[in-house]
Order: sequence, then structure tokens, then C-alpha cells
Amino acid sequence: MSFDRSIKIAPSILSADFANFGAEIQAIEAQGADWVHIDVMDGHFVPNLTFGPPAVKAFRPHVKTVMDVHLMITPVDPYIQAYADAGADILTAHVEAGAHTHRTLQAIRAAGMKAGVALNPGTPADAVEHLLDLTDLVCVMTVNPGFGGQKFIDMTNKIRKLQSMIGDRPIHIEIDGGVDPKTAPLVAAAGADVLVAGSAVFKGGSVDNPDVYGANIKAVRSAAESATS
Repeated sequence: MSFDRSIKIAPSILSADFANFGAEIQAIEAQGADWVHIDVMDGHFVPNLTFGPPAVKAFRPHVKTVMDVHLMITPVDPYIQAYADAGADILTAHVEAGAHTHRTLQAIRAAGMKAGVALNPGTPADAVEHLLDLTDLVCVMTVNPGFGGQKFIDMTNKIRKLQSMIGDRPIHIEIDGGVDPKTAPLVAAAGADVLVAGSAVFKGGSVDNPDVYGANIKAVRSAAESATS
């Protein structure tokens, strides 16, 4: 994974057809997805339950781009190796998920993955200031995590602060929650380069009608790029 700050669209497969994940992943990549975003929820840290390591391992052969795994679980540390074995390229843990995020990020990197740290809407940018040298990605939640399809919460000031703190370090700023062609320009202008979009990508399409995915991805990308050109 070489680093660049171009706009990347990372469809969240939480919005895909659960009975057809392999074909859905292949369809979004063929239609222009840069990364594939996988939301792991434990029903404890967030009020929903989704994928464990066996599911992520099953997705892996279908993902040809970047498998971006977002852990909304606590504790994180006992599961790091399992997600490494499942093939995650990036593993993101929440700063709110444990008392020792620094150690968690060290462990993610030691397991051979890129390390991400996520911030809930109520958590300030300062919470990751002393973690940046161990971080490859900061995920800014623009909804309260746990469910897809929620309304966007404006975090542009937090994104700008993060961008200032990051400076020229090779760290992605990812946005997760309520991203669509209307909100994408706001976060891109503030400094985000990875946009997670669930409903905005999958809405109206299917594996039998994948061109809709392509049009949706292009609409989000064009809106974001228009704010950064």
C-alpha cells in the first residue's frame, strides 16, 4: 500500500446484500471502489452485531484492493492476531475502546497491518495527538457508531484540527458515517482523503445491476474532488 492523498472511496459492505458478499465485493471493485470497508461490531461497544474473523477471512479472497477493517469492539487486543490472520490490510480500533490505545496500535503494526485509530463524534482530535507516530489512519466518525444509514454529524472543525496535527506525516484521514454527494465536499475540503460510504454506494443497485454502484461511487468521488481542486 503506497501512500497518497487522492480521494479514495471505501464502500461499507454493511449496506451490501448479506447473502451475496463475494459478488458484491467484486461488483463494487469493478465499479471503481478504491478500498473495501468492513464494519466489525460486537453488540457491546456498539448496539449492533456484525462480522467476526471467520467472515472477514471469507471476504478476503474477493478483495483485490485494500481490506479496511474497522473494529467497533472492546476489548480489541485479544482479537488483533485473528484479524491479521483473516487478511486485514488496515485494522482500526477506537480510542474509546480501551485504556491503552498506544499498546493496541503497536500490536496492530507488529501483526503486520496498517494501524488505524477511530474517534467517536464526542471525542476531541486531541485524544490522538500522542498516538500519531504509531498511526497510519485516523477515522473520524460522523455518526454515532452502530448502525448504517444515519444522518451526518458535521465534524469539519475536528478534521481540520487533525490535518494540522498530522502535517506531512503519511496518515490518512477517513470519514465514516452519512457520506454522500452532499457531505463529501465538506469533509474533503477540510482534509479527509478516505470516504466510507454505505447506503450512498449501494442504494438502487445490485450485483445484477452494478452500473448503479459505479454511478454512485463516481458521484461521491466527483463531489469530493470538486472541493479539493
